[in-house]
Amino acid sequence: MGDVLQTWTSAQVRAAEEPLLAAGVPLMERAAFALHVHVVAALRELRGAVAGARVVVLVGSGNNGGDALYAGALLARRGVDVRAVLTGARVHEGGLAALLRAGGRVLHLEDAPAAASGADVLLDGVLGIGTDGSGLRGAAGALVEEIVARGRPYVVAVDVPSGLGVDDGRREGVVLDADLTVTFGAAKPGLLLPPGGRAAGRVVLVDLGLELPGAPDMVRLEPSDVADLWPVPAPDAHKYTRGVLGVVAGSRAYQGAAVLTTGAAVRAGVGMVRYLGDAGDAVVAAHPEVVVGHGRVQAWVFGPGVSPDDAGQRRRIEYAFEHVLERGEAAVVDAGALELLPPHVGPHAVLTPHAGELARVLSQRGEDVDRRAVEAEPLRWARRAHELTGATVLLKGPVTVVAGAQGAVYAQADAPPWLATAGAGDVLAGLLGALLAGRVDDVHDDPSLAAALAATAALVHGRAAHRATPGGPVSAREVADALPGTIAEMLDA
Repeated sequence: MGDVLQTWTSAQVRAAEEPLLAAGVPLMERAAFALHVHVVAALRELRGAVAGARVVVLVGSGNNGGDALYAGALLARRGVDVRAVLTGARVHEGGLAALLRAGGRVLHLEDAPAAASGADVLLDGVLGIGTDGSGLRGAAGALVEEIVARGRPYVVAVDVPSGLGVDDGRREGVVLDADLTVTFGAAKPGLLLPPGGRAAGRVVLVDLGLELPGAPDMVRLEPSDVADLWPVPAPDAHKYTRGVLGVVAGSRAYQGAAVLTTGAAVRAGVGMVRYLGDAGDAVVAAHPEVVVGHGRVQAWVFGPGVSPDDAGQRRRIEYAFEHVLERGEAAVVDAGALELLPPHVGPHAVLTPHAGELARVLSQRGEDVDRRAVEAEPLRWARRAHELTGATVLLKGPVTVVAGAQGAVYAQADAPPWLATAGAGDVLAGLLGALLAGRVDDVHDDPSLAAALAATAALVHGRAAHRATPGGPVSAREVADALPGTIAEMLDA
């Protein structure tokens, strides 16, 4: 795929570094040089010049601190006033010696907050990739809290923001939020995953020449990847080869959910939409292309705007589940249908809950978990839901997390905060249903593809919101209306 961003765990990165270190490859020097280049670029952007700038370096005991010290030495040689704060019991001796030779200075811990508040850049080299998300502790934690209270300057994190859960984005204690994270060898999952991923700011990857394992731990798709995943019709295509999507959504009380779901599927380019439910008149009035009633279906969307207590819609959803289980038809399981989920389905069924709904799905299967726990560790619980149900799980949120077959994991951060609005989930469900209908045979051949399609839907959904009203409020209907142009632009990229 195109510009896909892949991540590897801290253990995978360490294992890839070992043969290079054994061969004497100067990884720390490479990392430090690249780090200082990015700090120089930040200084030029912030103040127009490098010489005369002030950089405070927070230095931990490990190699992360060594990277920061060597980078500080290179900055000092370019006329930057570099002051290092030693936060740990140990220090990288070679890095410290290089900094002092270049004219850098070491500050007492008690002088650090005032120095940091007057700095142009604060270089965070306290903790590296060995952290678990429990946060900064002791003197380092107290120091960072005081720096933040005074008003932190522009922060550049060395590899990862200190205190962040490197492999899962967990954030339970003091974390020094960064404006820029310069990460080495490979991106780490915690830089992209919620809730802590927001601490990373802009992420820049420095290639150290590592031979990484074939399968990344997590992936983030970019717009240029859409063309490889979208079901573009062949010259001889007809509506049945392009996919027929059945939709069980809405009710007399919530007709809008049915209108939005079917409308999004139509605009996403599915061959045909069949609607089953009590809002048929409203659906056809809005979208005359939609066919009301039973017939041939290759994939389903059920649940948007549906109460599980609605006897008529409950029967229709149970009917749809029978086809998913017996015939292997693909499905998007959303909102009210989540409570009707059978004990086990398969990865061709994609659950699309928010955190509260996922907590209920997990609780029904014996897990003692609530919404806050899911929000604190979304990847953990999305994976657990996949294990318990067999389904692909798309967990909605500021960062959408997808967990599927064969260990497939995606994290998409494409949506503006304005997209947190009524009906947006209905549009996403219809969009994803269209994707599944168009590639249902491929999903059966490769079950992990369902996760990639779910991530693609999240990407297109978010970009359509940006396209609809850049930088401002957006309605679900506007997002649906923006789908054709958004998709066309990505296919042409």
